[in-house]
Amino acid sequence: MEFGVIVPQGWTGEYDGRDPRDAWERTLAVARQAESLGFESLWVFDHFQTVPEPIDEITFESFSTLAALAAVTHRVLLGHVVLCAGFRNPALTAKIIGTLDVISGGRMILGIGAGWKEDEWRAYGYDFPPTRTRLQMLGDQLEVITRMLGPGRATFHGGHASVDGAINVPRGLQEPRVPIMVGGNGPNVTWRIAARHADELNLDWLTPDQVAEALPVIASRCEEIGRDPASLRISVNIDRSVIKHGGRQRIDLLSAYRDVGLQRVMALVQASATSDDALATLADDARAAGVSLRSAAP
Repeated sequence: MEFGVIVPQGWTGEYDGRDPRDAWERTLAVARQAESLGFESLWVFDHFQTVPEPIDEITFESFSTLAALAAVTHRVLLGHVVLCAGFRNPALTAKIIGTLDVISGGRMILGIGAGWKEDEWRAYGYDFPPTRTRLQMLGDQLEVITRMLGPGRATFHGGHASVDGAINVPRGLQEPRVPIMVGGNGPNVTWRIAARHADELNLDWLTPDQVAEALPVIASRCEEIGRDPASLRISVNIDRSVIKHGGRQRIDLLSAYRDVGLQRVMALVQASATSDDALATLADDARAAGVSLRSAAP
């Protein structure tokens, strides 16, 4: 099982009261430290304003953050956990991701989901459709994105997204394409979308026991369309209120995730916004739990 770090962006209040320049330097420092400690990947949220309530505090934008992280790291994979499909035209999303994959030397993962934070949608001038519609939008957007990241010109005409002979050059360095990770806990729609389009399904805050219960259902969603369930990686974004407790509690938690058969976990440790020790002790606990950490970056 691999381990990724969600870098601080301010979204969860970890930068409240901080000067933006100071906060940004800290985000870069966390990224460099995570790579040097051997974590496999770096992740960012795709949010515009703080949680649980929107307040007048820092939330760094996700795509520009990833571009900067690509420039100051060498080995770690990079991605969203996860970007909101409804915030951007999907062809533009694919265009940006293809460019970022080149900038990063082939290290991008496209993480995407239907979106949920209503206050952001409305504050930024988006309509907030019902869940069913947002999931339909996600499905159509992935039809566009997979074509845009594939060979040739992209054409698709759906109810919520379309392209007509769109050219996407460069489409990235990775072959056959930049990996796609669909995020969400919905067994009836989201997991079917993931089975159809994704290389990875990211589950949000599920416990190890909940993951164990979910795995047979996820496998059945693949089998419905004749896909080998083993070809769909499963990962979990760990509840930040749980992962913050170091020592035996965290070691046991990570061991349980490893034992259930996950390929990857990722987590935000909010204390990393102020302390180098936060990631250092997380790395120690990960090793004690038998989680894979990589050799230091050059």
